[in-house]
Amino acid sequence: MVALPSDTIPSSVIQPTMPTAGAILRRRIFGHAGLLIGGTTLAIICVLALLAPLIAQHDPYFQDLARRLVPPVWHADGSWSHPLGTDALGRDYFARLLYGARISLLIGFGATAVAALIGTTMGVLAGYYGGRVDFVVTFLVNVRLALPAMLVALVVVALVGGSLTVVIWTLGLLIWDRFAVVMRAATQQIRGLDYLAAARAAGCSAQRILLTEVMPNVMGPLIVVATLEIAQAILFEAALSFLGLGVQPPTPSWGLMIAEGKTHMFFRPWIIAIPGAALFILVLAVNLLGDGVRDVNAPEGRS
Repeated sequence: MVALPSDTIPSSVIQPTMPTAGAILRRRIFGHAGLLIGGTTLAIICVLALLAPLIAQHDPYFQDLARRLVPPVWHADGSWSHPLGTDALGRDYFARLLYGARISLLIGFGATAVAALIGTTMGVLAGYYGGRVDFVVTFLVNVRLALPAMLVALVVVALVGGSLTVVIWTLGLLIWDRFAVVMRAATQQIRGLDYLAAARAAGCSAQRILLTEVMPNVMGPLIVVATLEIAQAILFEAALSFLGLGVQPPTPSWGLMIAEGKTHMFFRPWIIAIPGAALFILVLAVNLLGDGVRDVNAPEGRS
């Protein structure tokens, strides 16, 4: 066999090109079924919620007692004028389901935003400064973990009154602990790295280091925790509304729809099965998205 001169061999054969970081990220995203399913499902629910006024054929608050408890279209007595039937007051179930998605998403994202602001601030400060700051934050986290979130939420909402704003702020003030714990650990991992030491040596203030150096490097864990807390906030809101202490009628809420239909569950099971299935799909989609983001951001060999 005659050996070819090295200058006749393509450079790609001699030294294979390494995939870029963007190519690796795209491969991991499109290779993760849970991330794609959860992200797509959540995106569809968000689009349906945003376009609810254009999609719904009826007003979700309009009552027609002459057409109460109409079954869904797949039943023999169903009608396409009310594809998912009507409730006990004759309100269109499909319209209330679409508008209820708005309530669930608004409370999920709103409460998580409040919790992320509180927990991330406390966790980053504790992880960066340590010492007494870390002691105080750890003490507050332990106090929060000693309080049952659902019972505290029930007491607060019962005393203050159930409304959309009260529910968002109450849940946001009760689910910040996971943000604080995760952000504290993530900040402690990068606190002694060279680029932070270089920033301190260059005379950067602590505020600038936290905003420009620390926060961009802890965004991965922050996004993962946020997706998990969105699902928890949605379930909390549904539980509060089911107990009559969350979003008040006639506002369409999936938990409230289940509560209003429980008296008819044995003879018309679809009246609680439809909002229950919607709640299950939404929470499952958020959890799949969170697990997918965690796996995509995990180092090679640990995903």
